[in-house]
Amino acid sequence: MSPIEIRQVSATDQVAWLALWQAYLRFYNTELPDAVSQSTWQRLINANEPTHSALAWQDGTAVGMVNFIYHRSNWSIENSCYLQDLLVDPAQRGTGIGRKLIEFVYATAKADSCCKVHWLTHETNATAIQLYERIAERPGFIQFRKGL
Repeated sequence: MSPIEIRQVSATDQVAWLALWQAYLRFYNTELPDAVSQSTWQRLINANEPTHSALAWQDGTAVGMVNFIYHRSNWSIENSCYLQDLLVDPAQRGTGIGRKLIEFVYATAKADSCCKVHWLTHETNATAIQLYERIAERPGFIQFRKGL
């Protein structure tokens, strides 16, 4: 097998991105209207939007996806980067692709002058948590939210 290549999505990557995006939604037992997925894709390929995506490629096949968003913070002058969505093809898990995708986000956010990268995961996602605890700090905050 050839090495993993991580690169930002381009307009020609929609089919590959959409397949991973749908797998990500299934992983979290979530369904979204097609209009939301289409809007998300349009934002990801629009250079004027603060949201970005990269795919991990191996032998011409997309085997991982990461979506991330730059946003302002009241605690810093620089933007922060929220790593919102991360998925590695189940057949490829444990091979380092997740780490490579996160490191891509770290490098991209740093190059774009962000001061930090942060993310959430579900408390039952034990495999991912093992990776995250090796490459980031766990600050101890608890999330609260209310749909509007």
